[in-house]
Amino acid sequence: MNSYKASFLTVFSILLGSLFIFSCSKTTEKETTGLSLYVGVSKAQINPEMGSYIAGDAQNRVFTGILDSLYAKAVVMFDGESSLALVTVDCIGLMYPDLIKVRSELSKMDFPIPFTPESLVISSTHTHSGPDVVGLWGKDYSQSGVSPQYQEFLIKTISDQIYLAAQQLTPVQASYAETNHHLPWVENIADKEIDHTVTSIQFKDHEDRNIVTLTNFACHPTYLDAVVSEVSADYPAGFYKKMEETLHGEHLFLQGAIGGWIQPNNKDGQHSTALASGESLAETVIKAFSEKSRSLKGSKIQFRKNYVDFEVENETWKLLAASGLIDREVDKTVNSEIAWFSIGEAHFATHPGETAPFYSLETKKLMPDGPKFVLGLSQDALGYINKPEMFENPDLPHADYLTRMSLGKNTAPKMMENLRILSNSQ
Repeated sequence: MNSYKASFLTVFSILLGSLFIFSCSKTTEKETTGLSLYVGVSKAQINPEMGSYIAGDAQNRVFTGILDSLYAKAVVMFDGESSLALVTVDCIGLMYPDLIKVRSELSKMDFPIPFTPESLVISSTHTHSGPDVVGLWGKDYSQSGVSPQYQEFLIKTISDQIYLAAQQLTPVQASYAETNHHLPWVENIADKEIDHTVTSIQFKDHEDRNIVTLTNFACHPTYLDAVVSEVSADYPAGFYKKMEETLHGEHLFLQGAIGGWIQPNNKDGQHSTALASGESLAETVIKAFSEKSRSLKGSKIQFRKNYVDFEVENETWKLLAASGLIDREVDKTVNSEIAWFSIGEAHFATHPGETAPFYSLETKKLMPDGPKFVLGLSQDALGYINKPEMFENPDLPHADYLTRMSLGKNTAPKMMENLRILSNSQ
């Protein structure tokens, strides 16, 4: 009897999935001719418990309150054949083993569309007012600052949001806007090089209602770093608020190449300043959509990735892993991943850490015409990924700090080698 019920439920589930795809296709044909892209979105708060360790700056700092909430936001996209999931997390940087854990959770779920957990990208916003999810900011170097209970909660929450987003797929039309802007609060304090672009895609339903936007911009969210002990997404919180008020729907902030060292130059430790800066970024995006918006012509989804073994030249990484301070295998190499995906003519590439802006510009050169997104701190958080000259010339501004927080000088060339391979596979 149990076997019969299981078989019946399996068949019923398949029929429901087929009916869902068929109904989406009929809706598309009837109401929005030519549309073939479906998008769903879901989000949840991921605030840590009070007393949890704060990631960023000095060790042994704990949360005493909440200024604004942290979120895990998931978008699932489906073109009728292929799908992908994109997640943003308000944290300093999830490491590769956490991505693997999310994929493991997703593999246990029954999705209403063809979906593989391998087609997943997780990008961290890098707020320094979120919980320690790496292990470096505990009481001291004798213990990790990661809460196993929080980490388990975070993995489950991310997985659940991906699943929920897949249940809410709706046919959409996409448009994008790109602009070169020079916001006065952003600077590179280690070099003159900086990627000033902000790129955004908006997905609207057939009634012209915003479902979700994706915005890529590069600057450390560190207005509150080392100053306050309250939870905050930093300036992305102001960005979210302004975008929601003006465009409605949901909004994901995709951090860019912030290594080398892209910081706010008007840091005063005030929450109001952080929010105002985020709002000014939102205003830039909103204005770009009103003046420079272009329709995304294609909707086909393509996803590729390479598993990469990065050489560990910095002995500190080995010591951190051996001591259990960070929970991952580190030896002569550390395994990671780089992804390259596209939605129509929009191209996205991931960088597994805080990359120098030079590598954002170089990555975009590999992309064909269309909107270009470089997602820093995505799939992994391997510290600073610097230009080799940072290691060769210690007199360069901040070279000592940036190199100490890096795997080594061969990380960037290895990353670019794999990005070139992925770009040539399109």
